[in-house]
Amino acid sequence: MMKLASVLTLSAAPFALLAASPVLATEPAPTTAAAPAAPTGNGPALWKVADEDTTIYLFGTVHVLPQGVEWYDTTIAAALEGSETIVTEIPMNAAADAQLQQLTMAKGMLPQGTTLRSLLTPEQAATYSAAVAKLGMPVEALDTFKPWMVGLTLSLLPLMQQGYDPNSGVEKVLLAKAGNKPTDALETAEFQLGIFDGMTQEAQISFMMEAATGIDEMKPMLDRMVTEWAKGDADRLAEVMNEGMTDPAVAEALLYSRNANWAEWIDTRLDTPGSVFIAVGAGHLAGAKSVQDYLEQKGISVARVK
Repeated sequence: MMKLASVLTLSAAPFALLAASPVLATEPAPTTAAAPAAPTGNGPALWKVADEDTTIYLFGTVHVLPQGVEWYDTTIAAALEGSETIVTEIPMNAAADAQLQQLTMAKGMLPQGTTLRSLLTPEQAATYSAAVAKLGMPVEALDTFKPWMVGLTLSLLPLMQQGYDPNSGVEKVLLAKAGNKPTDALETAEFQLGIFDGMTQEAQISFMMEAATGIDEMKPMLDRMVTEWAKGDADRLAEVMNEGMTDPAVAEALLYSRNANWAEWIDTRLDTPGSVFIAVGAGHLAGAKSVQDYLEQKGISVARVK
């Protein structure tokens, strides 16, 4: 499978889910570990696609950050303020959050009468129970949820306990600064959650067990990704991500096919005059088969602004 820290840089829905779901929003046990502020360096990278009457900015985000990371500089501000529309991966507003709660119950629950631990071997159950105990939660708390949902929980809550905050996520900051600008989205939350829900039960359990066994590694790896993102080093960010890219099928579903779809969206949007600021997970704008690569294949030039 793919390392969970990589997954969390590629999909916005888990972090929206964290805010929207009463299960994932369960108050975690606090820890004394503090999340260090990432170095700002030259600041996160920003790209631009333009023709004679359309400008589209591409900005790579981190969906959850420690408080106090300074990244919103004058270049990013000018691009956002000069854009008529801000586009995120999925809709991000109160109505979308309410819909996400409904989707959580529709997609994330096991059939009545089935419990999560009944799907596990004794060895897996012991490892899983130890991971849940580390989070300060009773092992029964997640018994009614599918393995993919529990895998996301086991990866998200440790980050929150150690200083990462969805409310500091880049999209939330950008939307707040955008004020009343029109918004749009490249995908639906249902589509993103469907990527996880569409995995076989065996793959879901593998996904969850990787989160359980790697619960102590989640924050250090995401720290590394945030550091490279804050420096604007897209190549190094891709290298760190690729350390966790071990399943080609997951990488195709979660990253490459979506990048190709988004490049098609941008190609079509260039036919409409105006200016757009697109904010998507930084992993989509780094490395091979990035959104930029697919745009170049279409003969569309991408210029780095910063």
